[in-house]
Amino acid sequence: MTLLTHLKVLDFSTLLPGPFATLMLADLGADVLKVERPGTKDSWGVNQYLNRSKKSITLDLKQSESIESVRNLVTEYDIVIEQFRPGVMERLGLGYEALKSINPKLIYCSITGYGQTGPYKDRPGHDINYISIAGLSGYSGTKKDGPAKNGTQIADLAGGSLHAVIGILSAVIHRERTGFGQAIDISMTDCSFALNAISAPLNLQGGLELEPEKLMLNGGAFYDFYEIGRQP
Repeated sequence: MTLLTHLKVLDFSTLLPGPFATLMLADLGADVLKVERPGTKDSWGVNQYLNRSKKSITLDLKQSESIESVRNLVTEYDIVIEQFRPGVMERLGLGYEALKSINPKLIYCSITGYGQTGPYKDRPGHDINYISIAGLSGYSGTKKDGPAKNGTQIADLAGGSLHAVIGILSAVIHRERTGFGQAIDISMTDCSFALNAISAPLNLQGGLELEPEKLMLNGGAFYDFYEIGRQP
């Protein structure tokens, strides 16, 4: 795909949400430069998949010369994606305001568990925490065993990666119209909350209690997995 060949992305993210977002951008043709920490190891082999179609550079952001290298790079890049705790990039001198002064057209996307503001912003968390707070776990699973143990990361991918890409591409359109970039604050918890798209109206408008084994999709109907040849 070559739809995004005009865009250059500077990727500071790690683990899954940010790297999967930049993978999608790279697959659409964007020029992605992955900033690696010195001594980074790929113990599970996951990075071989997430970092395909990307270039890479190793920088120690604790060193002043690395910070200066980033400032120089930003002059020619369209998008920055970072996944540090709130405030980390600001302390490094690489926050949105600092980099916007270098490149006013810069689109700056931050992905965190709970967003850049609010009482939870400094809390650590994982996918299971975010979908629990967002309410998705409360009516998934069974009454006997509790919330379902998902085999893939819902908040990381659907909440973080996909919403980040949507936000970034929307900001690209805004920049084409106005000439200015934007800061994008992706909270994986908030974005996961939006995934209650069917169940929330049932509760808010219909008064239906959202419980395991009560809804059409969670055991309240014949929607389930069955062995071939066996009747429910």
